[in-house]
Amino acid sequence: MNDLAVVGETLPVPIDPPAGKPLSEEDRAVLRRAVTVLEKPGLASRLSAAAGAPLDMIGRALPAPITETVASATEGAMRTALRVALATLPDKDVKPAGTALERIETEAGGRLSRLLGSSETRHKALAAVTGAVGGVLGLATLAVELPVSTTLMLRSIAEIAREEGEDLSDPESALACVQVFALGGRAGAETTVADSGYFAVRAALAKTMSEAARYAAHRSLLDAGAPPLVRLTAQIAARFGLVVSQKVAAQAVPVIGALGGAAVNAAFMDHFQSMARAHFTVRRLERAYGKDAVHAAYLEEKAALGLG
Repeated sequence: MNDLAVVGETLPVPIDPPAGKPLSEEDRAVLRRAVTVLEKPGLASRLSAAAGAPLDMIGRALPAPITETVASATEGAMRTALRVALATLPDKDVKPAGTALERIETEAGGRLSRLLGSSETRHKALAAVTGAVGGVLGLATLAVELPVSTTLMLRSIAEIAREEGEDLSDPESALACVQVFALGGRAGAETTVADSGYFAVRAALAKTMSEAARYAAHRSLLDAGAPPLVRLTAQIAARFGLVVSQKVAAQAVPVIGALGGAAVNAAFMDHFQSMARAHFTVRRLERAYGKDAVHAAYLEEKAALGLG
């Protein structure tokens, strides 16, 4: 490992694995499964089954007032997620940028998560509880329910990241957990959010991710309203909002009730857990084989699966 001097301090710089090292058969199979998840998310069909609603209802555009409500709730949820992610960094204090209500929601999600313990199943169960409330009370609860369920999802995502070898004391790894929310779905033809695959999304976020990680690395007091963090939040929220709209459409089924709302949120949580596992699998393989080798193998598997 080399050292890099930055403004009076020395930081370790990881050295990529030797170029040209081929993936083992086992890792190739693992990558193939990750490609299937990342390139064919299938969230709409999961939500359709959970809500008992036609698939076309899940994918249709929402009325403008509802879209505005979803956008506002999504931005709040991403601010909450970013604060939670930054709070995992050692020796960092985070100055929140959101409202007092968002801070309460973050704390509530944390307390509920600790109450149930740490596992994918328990996080999913608690997400189902928040979904049950949304199923009964409807859109009016979205601004409260979404930040709480997003916090729960983020904690589950962070657990998956650790299992795949991520060091969450590294700002880049911590922010990669938040990045998962941008990988959750594919943009439709009617949207303006460009999206042509997993690596395209990562490339689109690369500059703001790097700026945000650099900001977080060199300050002990982090302001969630700082421009690098605000830009990252906005970019991720734009993509996360697409799948939140599908969730809202599923929960808008007139007869959904508490059980249906719970099923929708459980499906939502399961979806992002799957995306996180696939995302951090790719990152683990990149650490083992180098980014170029994994990218090339990924594209080969994507083409072989007919997803190119």
